[in-house]
Amino acid sequence: MAADALNDPSLRNLFSLAGKVVLITGGYGHLGRATVRGISAYGATVVVLGRRAEEFEAVFGAEDGNIHFIPCDVADTASVQQAFATAAAAYGPPAVLINNALYSRGNQPDQLTDEEFAFGLDGALGTTYRCIREILPYFRRQGSGKIINVASMYGVVAPDFTAYEATPQFINPPHYGAAKAGVIQLTRYFASYLGRENIQVNCVTPGAFPSAAVQQHPAFVHELEQRIPLGRIGQPEDLVGAFVYLSSRAADFVTGHNLVVDGGWTIR
Repeated sequence: MAADALNDPSLRNLFSLAGKVVLITGGYGHLGRATVRGISAYGATVVVLGRRAEEFEAVFGAEDGNIHFIPCDVADTASVQQAFATAAAAYGPPAVLINNALYSRGNQPDQLTDEEFAFGLDGALGTTYRCIREILPYFRRQGSGKIINVASMYGVVAPDFTAYEATPQFINPPHYGAAKAGVIQLTRYFASYLGRENIQVNCVTPGAFPSAAVQQHPAFVHELEQRIPLGRIGQPEDLVGAFVYLSSRAADFVTGHNLVVDGGWTIR
């Protein structure tokens, strides 16, 4: 029986994304680019939605024809609507939406202005809601769809501020954690709301994945590593499997789930 199962083509191709159109916001950033390449490697047509075509070209310009760019400002509803319509017309009905874009302003926890706080909330949470709302007509029309939101370990636990004593410029601000906690709850909310329509909504929560610029501060990286059971910071490639899985047929009975990829940070 086990051997027969292994020879079943439907099981061997459980993670294939061939024929699927995947839309991703924030796809040329530190974490997004590895996700885009990984999903493309599994056969998907990937459409990166972002504001800067030149940055997309710098990252993906010489790569295969499965990766495309469409201008989109996730802060603006009309821009999101136009980007989704353009993507559907050019590449076909979307199967997956990955909400990965982020913008924020302000860092010092007790000195954020009202404008900074509101801007940061919208940059993580408002953008996620906006894109969910605008993708639903496409998913409802075809009777299926997968939405994958990107949260953060600081939407699950509070920062350990002793990690930032020598590098206060890297302090994780309160509007970021509050917004990412909201993304996790928004995921559960829409998973419940859309389940009867065969639309799945899940979440990926990365742990410590400092950018290349942050990694130029080895003392801070060491502070992070000490708090991670696996003893190292995350690399962008560590996230690829989570997105491939949640995008694929392998996760057809998974919804409302928050898949934490943090090396164990949040278990302590």
